[in-house]
Amino acid sequence: MFEIIISEEFKKRFEELPKNVKKKFFRKIKIFNQNPYHPILNAEKLGPPFKNIWSFRIDRSYRVIFKFVKERKILFITCGHHSWICKFKF
Repeated sequence: MFEIIISEEFKKRFEELPKNVKKKFFRKIKIFNQNPYHPILNAEKLGPPFKNIWSFRIDRSYRVIFKFVKERKILFITCGHHSWICKFKF
């Protein structure tokens, strides 16, 4: 299992998510905590200019942005709709 740190940015954005997306998140986080690379998550390292930043899918439209801080420690940076995430400044 991993230690997950939640940023204030993530907390703020998570509260704004639709209720059905939050439900999907809670199902996905159980899988993520066991294996952040599980195929159902579609986890991917983001390309430049995002150094060491990753995302996983809550569903087709919503993403969680995260970073490996240490071997078993992960920081959830933010979450939101894919179109918004693409414009987010890290």
